[in-house]
Amino acid sequence: METLQVTRAAGVVTVTLNRPAKKNALNDVMWNELLATFHEIAGSDDDRVVVITGANGEFCSGADLTGGGRQRHQLAAMRHVGDVALALHRLPQPTIAKVRGVSVGAGCNLALGCDLVVASENARFSQIFARRGLSLDFGGSWLLPRRVGLHRAKELAFFADIISAADAEHIGLVNRVLPDGELDAFVDDWARRLTEAPPIALAMSKRLLDNAMNVTMEEALDDEGLSQTVNFGTADTMEAMKAFVEKRAPHFQGR
Repeated sequence: METLQVTRAAGVVTVTLNRPAKKNALNDVMWNELLATFHEIAGSDDDRVVVITGANGEFCSGADLTGGGRQRHQLAAMRHVGDVALALHRLPQPTIAKVRGVSVGAGCNLALGCDLVVASENARFSQIFARRGLSLDFGGSWLLPRRVGLHRAKELAFFADIISAADAEHIGLVNRVLPDGELDAFVDDWARRLTEAPPIALAMSKRLLDNAMNVTMEEALDDEGLSQTVNFGTADTMEAMKAFVEKRAPHFQGR
């Protein structure tokens, strides 16, 4: 691919944004390649966990507004951007953003669109849109209040401040902040543990949690019941019960 590096190892697919000269800014080619990559991963039985990161010590400096930036903000173009956000959101696999350096604008929301966000101490985050005369995009208006609450989301959006990794952790924007030298090993460990978890059950828990703020308690309980009914029909749940009796670790295969 022109703007992405996609590697696979032991059930973990790593998607690296690769435009280092632009701090991995999202251009038209990258939007297209991300959409194709997310669709490919969604249909793969071998990809158990997705890690998204950036090349050369930076995560993503947002959308590339140089050269054709105006066209990007036509409605059809923005709907295409929305398709990428939805494709990430709909991935059944757990997703981890591994963030170094800058993560701003659409790049910030690419990270927040992942299920888990792990950041280096040198990471910086911003909903920088207002500084560019723009409103939130790439799912930021939906993601932010769910991550940090409505009033904090408005503060981040209105002032467009750049905040440190420590501040991002304090307000709940990220899951963990680590010294840069420990980041890779930590994410590798989380990814490995997730590859050993039951894929179908995790996908259903992910969907239940993503829908939690959109349903009533009664609807959530109904959804939980349907999910558990599916789980009890899988070989993975039978394997978990057998492993419990035999006092060993289960081996889940996503069936």
